[in-house]
Amino acid sequence: MKRIYLFLLLICCASLVEAQKIKVACVGNSVTFGYGLANPAEDAYPAQLQKLLGEGYEVGNFGKSGATLLSKGHRPYILQKEFEDAKAFAADLVVIHLGLNDTDPRNWPNYKDEFVNDYLQLIDAFRKVNPACKIWICRLTPITAKHPRFESGTRDWYWQIQHQIEEIAGVAGVSIIDLQEGLYARPDLLPDALHPTVEGASIIARTVYSSLTGNFGGLKMSSLFTDGMVLQCNEPLRITGTSNAGDQITVSVGGQKKRTVTSSNGKWSVVLDPLKAGGPYELSVSGANKRYVYKDVLAGEVWLCSGQSNMAFMVAEAAEKAALLKKAGDNSNVRLFDMKPRWMTNAVEWDGSVLDSLNSLQYFKDARWEKCNDKNVSRFSAIAYAFGQMLSDSLNVPVGLILNAVGGSPCESWIDRRTLEFNYPGILNNWTKNDRIQDWVRERASLNIKKSDNSQQRHPYEPCYLFESGIIPLASYPVKGVIWYQGESNAHNKEIHEILFPLLVDSWRKNWNKEFPFYYVQLSGLNRPSWPHFRDSQRRLEKIIPGSAMVVSSDLGDSLDVHPKRKQEVGERLARLALNKTYGKDIVPSGPQYKESEFKNGYALISFDYANGLRASDDKDLRSFEIAEFDGLYFPAKAIVEGDKIKVWNDKVKHPRFVRYGWAPYTNGNLVNRALLPASTFTSSDN
Repeated sequence: MKRIYLFLLLICCASLVEAQKIKVACVGNSVTFGYGLANPAEDAYPAQLQKLLGEGYEVGNFGKSGATLLSKGHRPYILQKEFEDAKAFAADLVVIHLGLNDTDPRNWPNYKDEFVNDYLQLIDAFRKVNPACKIWICRLTPITAKHPRFESGTRDWYWQIQHQIEEIAGVAGVSIIDLQEGLYARPDLLPDALHPTVEGASIIARTVYSSLTGNFGGLKMSSLFTDGMVLQCNEPLRITGTSNAGDQITVSVGGQKKRTVTSSNGKWSVVLDPLKAGGPYELSVSGANKRYVYKDVLAGEVWLCSGQSNMAFMVAEAAEKAALLKKAGDNSNVRLFDMKPRWMTNAVEWDGSVLDSLNSLQYFKDARWEKCNDKNVSRFSAIAYAFGQMLSDSLNVPVGLILNAVGGSPCESWIDRRTLEFNYPGILNNWTKNDRIQDWVRERASLNIKKSDNSQQRHPYEPCYLFESGIIPLASYPVKGVIWYQGESNAHNKEIHEILFPLLVDSWRKNWNKEFPFYYVQLSGLNRPSWPHFRDSQRRLEKIIPGSAMVVSSDLGDSLDVHPKRKQEVGERLARLALNKTYGKDIVPSGPQYKESEFKNGYALISFDYANGLRASDDKDLRSFEIAEFDGLYFPAKAIVEGDKIKVWNDKVKHPRFVRYGWAPYTNGNLVNRALLPASTFTSSDN
């Protein structure tokens, strides 16, 4: 009898525990159901959420493949058995992820005006069942550019739905879970452009778990926050991080203290009053159970230095190595944050461990802010270091240099996904066989990933990849501006680069929410036939992109080497641009810049900006000018200085209409101004 009593008592206790469980209803479409997964019962996001939440919760999967939120859609969720089951479940917590199928042309174009009301009706249906329930609605998981209807409407309708979901949350008084953010940079986890893999479902589950529990892993800061860092001076300074929802955050530095509360999405930010250049300061960031204290912090000018191999080119390899290293050990006012790639894109096949890490966006090594010494300066970018050294000496302030250049990287790899999706989506698909991308880039990437059996394998040269692995992590760290040296991997097609480069600049400025200066290096001299046209295109882009400026390096080139070794001058030319255009110093920022040509009787008169003291750099006759009556039929021309203009002629050309200068892959042009800065190669033709 006693045993029977104990058995009945255990059953009652078990029933009581079961009754006390918090019920979580996961409402949605095929992504919620787990379509495409071998074992949805174990691997769909609701099943993985159950494991994260533990025994105190009961998670129900009420996903229906193909379901629409719209009640007049092709498969309305409210007409499905799963909807009735979800109501009967009477959940305490409801997570709704619907809207992906509403992008179908049968639905959105016809019934989009009913989306808000239909969503509010769905929310009310769950509140009627359990008035005490808490409801979250989700920003949609991504639809990638591989989707067959992406450009014909899906892309645009998807974003329209995302915006409406945000409005609905405010109207209904419910919280939002962002299911896009964690997967948007991981198209490899959406192999059919829509449905996540097991790993993708895991990301969704962790995102939902954090939103339901408020547990975002406690206080965390960007990896750029270390001892010895340089913070941007003389402007309001936004400091951001993550912590558990509702955590009180306190940020202290330089006698000021700012407080905030972590939002429901785990994010927080404070804006510090401008810091005066100098230091050292101590920066403290404290949360509920954790405190970071950063020592030896300087306030100064912070610049991002990026591009491909000529920006990565190290001091140790530069012709001016000795001069650059001379003061390295005493240069405590220049600090370096060197984001070296884990694997160089040399002509090798990478093994499996590399390939797995690439897909997880783990491409850059961990870095810390460092004071200059012979060792770290030797392995740092020669151009970036020369730039920072001249800036620090001229302004007498600390300078912080963040370097993340990647050899061989094309422009498109540095642009954010949404920018390309809306402005140049064709470059995103089947990229290793996409002729919008330079042959060498595709061939090198294909070699590196040859051992991969993953059809979604990623590579640093893939469009968006370096933005997602190397720029997004920097967004929370304020910078003054960017110096950039890249183009060799896009020089085969200047027309495409003319689309991509302005998109890149705009992409980065949006990422930082700041219209910072963007200074770049024109390609040098090299025996590659497309380079004269590409250099002239770069020159013209300076006039198109606001807040940009270009320095010339063609006079420092090497006809046989894509990596010319004279780098100090390039860095110092970039510094001259910054000193003049960003900091207002009275310094000549550029060599002669072509402005216009006036054609007279048998000669051309060429005008330039920054034309004071026009002369030949070697005190010989001016070289490399040509003149033509018909575009494409040029003759070598004589050229002389007349005041602040150049007169050009050839007796064979009686009625000239075009001129050009330095028009060769490797040029020997010698036109400079009084600052001995070289003129860019150019043509007066429209190309």
